Amino acid sequence: MKKYFIIFILLVTGIGHAQQDAQYTQYMYNTSLFNPAYVGSEDFLKISGVYRSQWVGLDGAPETMSLSLNDRIGKNVGIGGSVISDKIGPSSETILNADFSYTLDFEKTSLAFGLKASANILNVDFSQLTGSDDDVSFQSNIDNRFTPNVGAGVYYYSDNYYVGLSVPQLLETNHYERNEREETYLAKERFHTYFMGGYVFDLSRELKLKPAYLLKVTDGAPLQLDLSANFLFLDKFTLGASYRLNSAVSALAGLQVFESVFVGYSYDADTTALRQYNSGSHEIVLKFDIVNTLNKYMSPRFF
Repeated sequence: MKKYFIIFILLVTGIGHAQQDAQYTQYMYNTSLFNPAYVGSEDFLKISGVYRSQWVGLDGAPETMSLSLNDRIGKNVGIGGSVISDKIGPSSETILNADFSYTLDFEKTSLAFGLKASANILNVDFSQLTGSDDDVSFQSNIDNRFTPNVGAGVYYYSDNYYVGLSVPQLLETNHYERNEREETYLAKERFHTYFMGGYVFDLSRELKLKPAYLLKVTDGAPLQLDLSANFLFLDKFTLGASYRLNSAVSALAGLQVFESVFVGYSYDADTTALRQYNSGSHEIVLKFDIVNTLNKYMSPRFF
């Protein structure tokens, strides 16, 4: 039963067989992972690290770590890169991304176009599944399977709002072919389309409110929508909440430790039947904004 339960989790969560896109609650702090056009949107080096432990207490639950950085080169060009380690059940994947953007600046707004190139390395150890020794379908592990991919995005923004559209991986990939004659797969990577947006309301000199959304559309999978609202107090403290459609509710908190260092934490409580088998999900964000010597001040934007 353990074997089939883990496989069930792999197939129905939408995170899928490691190569389906990882899930984040604090998506607003690592936007470049979803949209390459975001890189270079601020005139300083941004470095973000995220650790996420999902469905704590559930055997084989997803665990994700990511590190990303991006900067503006010259007036209109942005570059960035990221490394993602994603584990779920018997599978683990490392994703290497390189991002490029070009920005058209208008009077008060900017429009950026981005490209993403990625390299995915997938490993699956089927021996971790109970009963795998008795099933010929799981006799051969997947070792360092390499697949390249490309993605694209657009990002329109000003100092107090943004909207974006992106497809981080345009190429579909089949994983685990049962045999060469039958087109039977344990999992298939489908491309995901992301719509994102946010607005910053200046409620007072000391208080800002930022509602935001991230909508993911995947062929053959349920719609995934994240809605969030964060309050920023005194440009130092962040408190907020998030709702993932038919999935989870979350609490978020953050602290601007120094002018260039931000620490964020979120906790997800499941609203599905899986809440009976786990104690929630935890996510930690560490973000550095490193100002160039030519800059006199940090960008006032809340995203």
